[in-house]
Amino acid sequence: MQDIVRTTNLTKYYGKSRGIIDLNLNIREGEIFGFIGPNGAGKSTTERVLLGLVKLTSGHAEIFGRPVGKDNKSILKEVGYLPSEAVFYSGMRVSEVLCLSEKLYGKNCADEREKLCRRFDLDTRRKIGELSLGNRKKVAIVSAFQHDPQLLVLDEPTSGLDPLMQKEFFALVEERHHAGKTIILSSHVLPEIQQHCTRAAILREGRLIACDSVERLAGKQCRKVEIRGISKAPSISGIRETNGEEGRVSFLFEGDMKELILAIKDLPVEDLLITEPDLEEIFLHYYEKGGEQK
Repeated sequence: MQDIVRTTNLTKYYGKSRGIIDLNLNIREGEIFGFIGPNGAGKSTTERVLLGLVKLTSGHAEIFGRPVGKDNKSILKEVGYLPSEAVFYSGMRVSEVLCLSEKLYGKNCADEREKLCRRFDLDTRRKIGELSLGNRKKVAIVSAFQHDPQLLVLDEPTSGLDPLMQKEFFALVEERHHAGKTIILSSHVLPEIQQHCTRAAILREGRLIACDSVERLAGKQCRKVEIRGISKAPSISGIRETNGEEGRVSFLFEGDMKELILAIKDLPVEDLLITEPDLEEIFLHYYEKGGEQK
């Protein structure tokens, strides 16, 4: 399976301010790849550099095997971009905005546009200035998807959408995924990444601190342990994020499970539950560790 996106030491500074630093990653054809991180971690900057919206400071990036910055016009014909905050000309009607987007891609999108507008209950006769935040986001969704691009770049895509439209949006994302499209999804809503992405990168202060399958990110590093009958975690290495109360303790454990069993075998344990932590717990775990790259 070939790489659709590849970066080497990708770096972007805004003057003296940090954007992203030495980012090395590859995104494979047909996968849903997630960017995880709080605001300011570098998610949007990475996407904007890849799309040629901002010029990289150093390093190298390719999309479809073509260098970003030298072949942007041909690259962008096969890319759909959904920004976190979509801004359109307020005096234009929805239909005019979508037709303008169609012309930029040089494709006839009429049939697909009609299906998407119907699917998201979007009134194309209304002016942009009359729309709510959620309806403006619907316009951006249709604009990004209507030309059936090979690569979709979705930056905080569900902000402003109600729960019903969020469900419909991810149904659309999964349909395009099954059709073989490649999707980049950035979010600070961790369940979105865990439910829909095949792999994910965790960013902190512009640096990549972990990149793996979502399953491995959530499973290989540590386990979530809950013990009833004791109020304090055993004194062994590898225990993090301890939460103790009367008659119960929970923690993340990164170590040899045999060592844990030996440490509690003589304690008044009433019940023991060992599970894989969810992605949010793993995310906090990586951030606590100070941003060490994995």
